[in-house]
Amino acid sequence: MRRMENLAFKAILCSGIIGILAVIVAVGQSFGLPVMVRPLPTAFGVLSLGGMALLWRDLRGRVKGENRTVGSLLSQYFAVKLVGWLGKRQRAKLETDTQDIRRAQEETLLKRLQKNANTLYGKQYDFGSIKDCEAFRQRHPVTGYEHYRELVKRVAAGEAAVLTAERPLILAMTSGTSGQSSMLLSTKDTNTEFFLQGVCVGLEAMQRAFPATESLQRTLKFFYTPTLRHSEAGIPIGPNSSTPASSRHMLHLLTTPEPAFRVPSERDTLYLHLLFALKDRSLGTLESNFASTVFYAFRALQERWDELLTDIELGRVNPNLKLEPDVRSALEKLMAADPGRASELRAHGESGFEGIAMRAWPQLNLVLAVDSGSNQIYGEMLRQHYCKGVPFYSPFYAATEGLIGVNLWPEQERRQYLLCPRAMFCEFLPEASLDEENPQTLLMDQVQEGHNYELVITNASGLFRYRLGDILKVVGFHNKCPVVEFQYRRGQMLSVRGEKVSEALFLGALKHAVAQWQGAKLVDYCCAESGILGESSGGAQPQYNVFLELKGVRNLSEEQRYKLDQCLQEDSAVYKSFRLKGSIGPMRVQLVSEGAFQELKGHMMAYSNTSPNTFKMHRVIRRKEYADFLLGKTIS
Repeated sequence: MRRMENLAFKAILCSGIIGILAVIVAVGQSFGLPVMVRPLPTAFGVLSLGGMALLWRDLRGRVKGENRTVGSLLSQYFAVKLVGWLGKRQRAKLETDTQDIRRAQEETLLKRLQKNANTLYGKQYDFGSIKDCEAFRQRHPVTGYEHYRELVKRVAAGEAAVLTAERPLILAMTSGTSGQSSMLLSTKDTNTEFFLQGVCVGLEAMQRAFPATESLQRTLKFFYTPTLRHSEAGIPIGPNSSTPASSRHMLHLLTTPEPAFRVPSERDTLYLHLLFALKDRSLGTLESNFASTVFYAFRALQERWDELLTDIELGRVNPNLKLEPDVRSALEKLMAADPGRASELRAHGESGFEGIAMRAWPQLNLVLAVDSGSNQIYGEMLRQHYCKGVPFYSPFYAATEGLIGVNLWPEQERRQYLLCPRAMFCEFLPEASLDEENPQTLLMDQVQEGHNYELVITNASGLFRYRLGDILKVVGFHNKCPVVEFQYRRGQMLSVRGEKVSEALFLGALKHAVAQWQGAKLVDYCCAESGILGESSGGAQPQYNVFLELKGVRNLSEEQRYKLDQCLQEDSAVYKSFRLKGSIGPMRVQLVSEGAFQELKGHMMAYSNTSPNTFKMHRVIRRKEYADFLLGKTIS
């Protein structure tokens, strides 16, 4: 009987192998990787019966999920193997490039310039005659977004070869964290570099650090299908993120079924993400762009726990969700009553929600999300509460403009990123020269450890010597390539008298103060300069208005509130000097109700072109309506 089962499996394997390989080729070609066709014969070839038997044993050793089809398991197995092979290959290239970063950077720059030499912009700056990076820096000025605004409008209207030789895949909107959203081009080359230098290298580092992630388990990916509009020329406009449902050959990797990605409501989609994930006891990974999305998902899990368990017990989809009839019908067909699983989860909930991730999914291997920069506090809260005991990996440093760095050290607590020498051509403005009219840049091999710089990029999508607005600290070198930590956004600084308090500096003082407030845990925060509040600012002198959402306390004494001001004075000599002179008044610290920042997120998204996938909370708010909203949520 066992022999017949094995033969049956091998027959299925034989009949499906060509289809699986076709899927893998399609994945590669979707990222612009025609080279992926070449390794297939040696990597997968025509398997002998003996080879298939070995494959079968390897496959069975990795399977942890239930109710998986042979086809989905094979697709995942070969995808993991292929990306693993690519990861090793790309990591080797990266190691070589980091030994000679000037060469790698110059080759990257010249490749960009040559490809776009015949565009309107390339002809204006005579890209075709540039032979080295020094000539480029002499000929081309350092730029900001205004330099490109009208050119991007011409691309949107349908004019070809303006900034890039190829038509953009999407007109990508930035999140607008430090100002208004900007419209940028996103090209096939940008996606290719992100996949090869980011995804493949990051997965190689992840599998090396966390071998269990190679198991054939599904992933809960918190993703919300963005609403796209189109330019006059029919180019999509929206956040630069693709829908998992648009890559149907990848859906078997996820717990969420395809119909759920057609639901427009973020709240309802999140419910469906959680519902189908809870049904899968063998879930392997929690994934999102940012840790904030994971944190607020767990909040929703706790709030809607009873509803979710009722649905699992009865084998239904919550009747209160606003779903199109065809979507509801498709989802209902995937539900089956499972009172045993519901009972198991109910018992876990009765024990509280601390560490609920590992109790609900005992085979959970990893949380994969960026938890550096403005997402640092969410990562810390998850590790302390909902996701206690689960490893975290913050894989990339990236932006709408493209891939910037990759984290080669998943197990390190400090989030450090190796700059990718072939993703962008990078220049660096020393922090002391940021306000100069014509600041001089440094190259990747000229920066110094321990110094802060603003990043200036030339990318694959029509930005040349572009000031990104990110301030980085060089914390070391991997071979000869800089390793950096994100510090702050240039537009997210507090400055009522020219004191320039960065996000990193303020957060350090805030965490120091909260640690001295007995029972208090920081959930979220933002600041507003008193100038935008007008009469409601609460003081004659300019000051910082700080809005806090805390767990564990509902009020603070005046002495406790003043502790935050003292902590910032200890950390910032400039702020202290203005306080002592009376030029800046004491901070006004206000506590807001639970969930206030989650509601604020909805208001902010309504005023911008961002999506839940790319949203980052503004730590310094510049719009009066946002500050007024939080004032209305103040509880003490």
